[in-house]
Amino acid sequence: MKGFFNRLLRINLKKKTYRAEPIPDEVLEKTLGGKGLGTYLLLGNNPVGVDPLSPENRFIIALGPVTDTAVPGSSRYGIFTKSPLTGIYSESYSGGHVAEFISRAGYDAVILEGTSERPVYLEITDEEVVFHDAPHLWGKTTYETDDIVKEEIGNPKTAVLSIGPAGENLVRFAVIENDYWRSAGRTGVGAVLGSKKVKALAFHGNKRREVHDPEGLETFFKKIRERGKTDAGAKAYRTLGTPMLVAINNGIGGFPSKYWHLGTFEGWEALTAETMNEKLKTRSRACAKCFMACGKLSTVQDGRHKGLQIEGPEYETIYAFGGLCMIHDLNEIAYLNAICDQMGMDTITAGNLCAFAMEASETGKIPEKIPYGDPVAAANLLMDITFHRGIGKVLAEGIRHAAKEWGMEDVAIHVKGMEPAGYEPRVLKGMGLAYATSCRGACHLRATFYKAELSGMIDKDQIAGKAELFVDFEERLTLHDVLIVCRFYRDMYLWDELGEIIRLTTGIDLDRDGLKRLASHVIDLTRRFNLREGVTKADDTLPKRFFEEPLGPEGKVLRREDFERMLADYYRLRGWSEEGVPLTS
Repeated sequence: MKGFFNRLLRINLKKKTYRAEPIPDEVLEKTLGGKGLGTYLLLGNNPVGVDPLSPENRFIIALGPVTDTAVPGSSRYGIFTKSPLTGIYSESYSGGHVAEFISRAGYDAVILEGTSERPVYLEITDEEVVFHDAPHLWGKTTYETDDIVKEEIGNPKTAVLSIGPAGENLVRFAVIENDYWRSAGRTGVGAVLGSKKVKALAFHGNKRREVHDPEGLETFFKKIRERGKTDAGAKAYRTLGTPMLVAINNGIGGFPSKYWHLGTFEGWEALTAETMNEKLKTRSRACAKCFMACGKLSTVQDGRHKGLQIEGPEYETIYAFGGLCMIHDLNEIAYLNAICDQMGMDTITAGNLCAFAMEASETGKIPEKIPYGDPVAAANLLMDITFHRGIGKVLAEGIRHAAKEWGMEDVAIHVKGMEPAGYEPRVLKGMGLAYATSCRGACHLRATFYKAELSGMIDKDQIAGKAELFVDFEERLTLHDVLIVCRFYRDMYLWDELGEIIRLTTGIDLDRDGLKRLASHVIDLTRRFNLREGVTKADDTLPKRFFEEPLGPEGKVLRREDFERMLADYYRLRGWSEEGVPLTS
């Protein structure tokens, strides 16, 4: 079958051995690659109930059939494992310029198992796997690691994925970085790599995947690129990037602030995309094979961080450190972003935890003085988390642990151990359903349903019929993760385009019903993984504050009965039992 190498690479870190294994066509026909293949391999290789930081937890990198092709938005890879933050299914994706080089090693997936006795980095090519000793890299930032590994390998066409000190120290929301500023964030995949004593993975090679219809794919690429020249959404991403959501969410009272007590942030104008473009003199940056150029290369122009350069901050970082922590200065938010990137930790969870500590300090739950709005205190706290110092040691274990330690379980905001992104479910009711049902915790990206509610495709307060549209979004965006293509092409890659991409790359011809069946199969696989790890219907819920604490002048809440109706509708539409168990294979 075209579009695949039909091979996976299995690496045993303890024995320092590796072998290639075939992936049968029938497996790829049912899973297609990316999330489908990664989940299939996770179910088949991970022992039930395994400790996420133990040698037995597998770490899986998977690619899709569009990787290293002309498909716009295809420069992405996925990581699949069991999360040390949530204890359930973990998926994490990153863009940039590395996916093509990973693909050229000639594998559809790589599985790491066991633990190295000493720090190592792996050089994975189309000919061999080299285990490089890496004690000299242990303690280095992600930036330093990227530079040193590339210099030591000496091949300019090398992709490097690395962890920072947070991953080494098993901070449960550590990330994997590439291209300095691109992160496989959320769920703690960096801690899994750290537990295996792997500081970095370097890929290079000369293998190229064959697609079913190269000429047709080139025509498709030109068609999408031409459409992108005038598409309003693509233009907005190019000019404003994700920070455009600061104004949008404040405008509807749905910008989470002061650790989820407020829906607007006084002085939010200082954090908008327009302000950021001017204040940080941004330049647009794109991943490989992408014309959206949503990334913003920012440079601090003045103050104590003058000269600091990062890609970002993205909306989610601005909401987490700006809104939740009540920090008004983009220079400071950029600095906090840089700490997270260099140390290798997720900015959404890090910002939530800093705000949680500020709330704990203000309410007297902890004796430490960590005021809202204090960027110095936040920066110090990030370093304390990285190196497990003081209350940082508590926060490094994640929100559930910290809430229990400080007697704040009714205050903590999370689903299944992972904090939500910057979309307030008391305002965007469908995002409540999205957070509750996401397979990896309170995730905004699995269905990106905020787009439907913010754009007026469906009323924010509507309950009846909301699950139907949500399921359509979830299934379509699952195919994005199977392929793997960027979320920001969701308005360009609708059902017909997804079917065309699959046919052109693999030769598999699926109508809309076939596409939905494939997506549903992958969603069911993730659900079965979580069920076997102990997830029940009782876990598919939201923090009580969203049901009981009124938000804003209108006193908005998500009524529990409305949420339960959406959840019941969702289970029914998914073909699951009333307890959330898939009824078919």
